[in-house]
Amino acid sequence: MPLRRERVRVETGRHVIEGTLQLPSEGYRSRTTDFLSAHESEFLALVDAEIRWVDDSCAPESRPYVAVSVRHVVLVTELGSLETVEDPGDLDGPPGASRSSG
Repeated sequence: MPLRRERVRVETGRHVIEGTLQLPSEGYRSRTTDFLSAHESEFLALVDAEIRWVDDSCAPESRPYVAVSVRHVVLVTELGSLETVEDPGDLDGPPGASRSSG
């Protein structure tokens, strides 16, 4: 199934996290709002994440993967679409190396 990669900002009470969310490219759950409303997990998976503490009590961090508890999410903002990939295995390579469809 083709996947669309969407860069998002997720805010919780303690963190601001920017990362990449993987969504179906079309149909059911292809919009970020639909995905958040109908997810089957308690966690929101983000890759290539940048994590900042709201109170600046810790230095910002970069992580290849984070799972954010959905019950702590206060706000999600779309920052822009990155690409659509035909095979989820394509996401293992460096950004821009996957097959893009537009």
